[in-house]
Amino acid sequence: MSYISMNLVTMFYLIASVCFIQALKGLSSPATARTGNAFGMSGMAIATVTTVALIFKLQAQAATTGGLGFGLVLLGVVVGGGIGAFAAKKVEMTKMPELVAAMHSLIGLAAVCIAVAVVAEPWVFQITTAGVALPFGNRLELFIGTFVGAVTFSGSVIAFGKLSGKYKFRLFQGAPVSFPGQHMLNLGIAIALVALGLVFCFAPGIEPAWTPFIIMAVLAFILGVLIIIPIGGADMPVVVSMLNSYSGWAAAGIGFSLNNSMLIIAGSLVGSSGAILSYIMCKAMNRSFFNVILGGFGGDPAAAAAGGAQEQRPVKSGSAEDAAFIMSNAETVIIVPGYGLAVARAQHSLKELVEKLTHKGVIVKYAIHPVAGRMPGHMNVLLAEAEVPYDQVFEMEDINGEFGQTDVVLVLGANDVVNPAAKDPKSPIAGMPILEAYKAKSIIVNKRSMASGYAGLDNDLFYQANTMMVFGDAKKVIEAMVKAVD
Repeated sequence: MSYISMNLVTMFYLIASVCFIQALKGLSSPATARTGNAFGMSGMAIATVTTVALIFKLQAQAATTGGLGFGLVLLGVVVGGGIGAFAAKKVEMTKMPELVAAMHSLIGLAAVCIAVAVVAEPWVFQITTAGVALPFGNRLELFIGTFVGAVTFSGSVIAFGKLSGKYKFRLFQGAPVSFPGQHMLNLGIAIALVALGLVFCFAPGIEPAWTPFIIMAVLAFILGVLIIIPIGGADMPVVVSMLNSYSGWAAAGIGFSLNNSMLIIAGSLVGSSGAILSYIMCKAMNRSFFNVILGGFGGDPAAAAAGGAQEQRPVKSGSAEDAAFIMSNAETVIIVPGYGLAVARAQHSLKELVEKLTHKGVIVKYAIHPVAGRMPGHMNVLLAEAEVPYDQVFEMEDINGEFGQTDVVLVLGANDVVNPAAKDPKSPIAGMPILEAYKAKSIIVNKRSMASGYAGLDNDLFYQANTMMVFGDAKKVIEAMVKAVD
């Protein structure tokens, strides 16, 4: 390839990298998220077109006949892009976490497939020439990329099944799956993976050491399953962010092997941002960051079962009309959205209710817990879909101090994130930061039933003297509130 052509490739990759950095910056706030998405799509388009052009030129220089390789690349771009566009257009808001987990699995699988291709024919990727063995550094990079990619793929498949809740297979159930000696088994597999990786890296001769490489990949797939199955549904938001980080590091590892600066930069951005997000989520759930990385935070099933034993206590219930009357006569209202709001797809009705309350002079704000829903930022995305003004949406640390002076708190489908049991040192969720809705003068909670949340704990908030339960589907209840306000 000529000097000028290589400069152009480098320049376009640099432009794409800048777009990715701007995308992350934009996605850090709901107000700039759409701009961030635009940057991300632009960067990926530039990177894809540049890579396809590079492949075409390399194939032309190699005097390849038939054009099958380039045709397959174009076919992959068209088919993959079409499937992605269709899935994104058709996916429901409640299914967004499953879609994210599925995308992570594909990134991990792609990393493994690329590593296999590089090990088989490194000269095609211009890493070596035919008849020359892979250098140690490249072997090490391929080992790391394969290991992380395989763990990401199988772990994401399990996460997809747990989030979907459609499958009866036990590994896909929301409840943690544990067995005696589980952690020791994970440790043994991890040690075996390192040993096999070293054998692969130090293997003499020109021919690649396929046996340790294949065994290593298989064990990595198994380890990905084992580190996710002990994690319950309540912890899925952290799992999604953790797997997001893993997928980034897998891409970065393969980028080093291919000497592709674009993959290295993009993978590092995703990996580091996912790790930071995982740390933030861990703080929000009072989890150990290192236990999350090692997949050891599924919780004690016995404790969860004990917490799930609910005491029969009387609750005060009312109608949607009662709730509307209370809010209409309040000065300040804080709304706490949860997964139940997403399931009912009631965000548009909620926006209408807020507009009518605001028209009556009521000050309304939204309070968002970092782990509300089934993935990081789930509630922010839900409200953004309904075009809720960003200046009405507040994160937990910014609004917690206002609950004590708030007239009414409306909790919609949320449970564990407002459970005062987190303040009890003896509770299984002790220390978990919560939205302090229990401090408000009046509390209205909308749920379908008195069922516990993902943590399996009874919620003391429901039994407070100043709490009124409004049972029913969130959308129907909110629509009734809208009519009552009118």
